[in-house]
Amino acid sequence: MPLTINGTDHDFTGDPRTTLLDFLREDCGLTGTKKGCDHGQCGACTVLVNGQRINSCLTLAVMHEGDEVTTIEDFGTAEELHPLQAAFVRHDGYQCGYCTPGQICSAKAMLDEAASGWASFVSEDLSAPGRLTPEEIRERMSGNLCRCGAYSNIVDAITEVLEAGR
Repeated sequence: MPLTINGTDHDFTGDPRTTLLDFLREDCGLTGTKKGCDHGQCGACTVLVNGQRINSCLTLAVMHEGDEVTTIEDFGTAEELHPLQAAFVRHDGYQCGYCTPGQICSAKAMLDEAASGWASFVSEDLSAPGRLTPEEIRERMSGNLCRCGAYSNIVDAITEVLEAGR
């Protein structure tokens, strides 16, 4: 069963009960995606599937035949960071770093969702739901927890990338 991960085709032939998270980490060697709670409550395992963010601990690898999976490893390199990675460094949005891969994947998808006009729970103006205030960013990122409490730094990093893209 083929699925594409970071532009490379991978065949999954393992136990059909294997989560996408475990397949990525154990079979593909992509350990940037973290296992936090393993219950879909912390967001540390967030990856993009066909451009949309999901908790990879809550889905099975066999469910993603033909899908395009993007993990943090596809975002940038040490020599050339993705703009979100660079902003997280500049704003100290990573602190211990455990949640950072999921935060960055979620931030990328969140920015794309807002650019596409998706509303959130706190969108005040449904005719312009892509306007991202700090409150809007916090709401849209609320599925990603940070034990260090770097939330204001994370919002600042996302805001920097958002403003640079305007």
